[in-house]
Amino acid sequence: MAATLVIEAIVVLLALPVVGVVGAGYTWWRVGYLLLLAAAMIVGAGLQRRRWALGYNLGLQVVFIAGYVVHPAVGVMGVVSMVLWAYLLHLRREVAARMARGELPGTQ
Repeated sequence: MAATLVIEAIVVLLALPVVGVVGAGYTWWRVGYLLLLAAAMIVGAGLQRRRWALGYNLGLQVVFIAGYVVHPAVGVMGVVSMVLWAYLLHLRREVAARMARGELPGTQ
């Protein structure tokens, strides 16, 4: 999950040229929104051992989707990111279930 947040932060930073050139142009709140979101994702990558980290991660995804107001492409990237997180949560649940049943090679 930490690696996913770092990659998402890179994607958010790569959205800066899109917003500036293709979008309505740079404004302080558009640039600030993207920079703060990227910083929050990087900070979140370091907080993954905390109990509340999963809620923090999912909250970041909601904020990412809300980036539609900055530029529609940012909102679309947020939706793709949320689909990725849904898949990660599915994999997490499957691995936990297999561990509980003793089906993983390391638990035999």
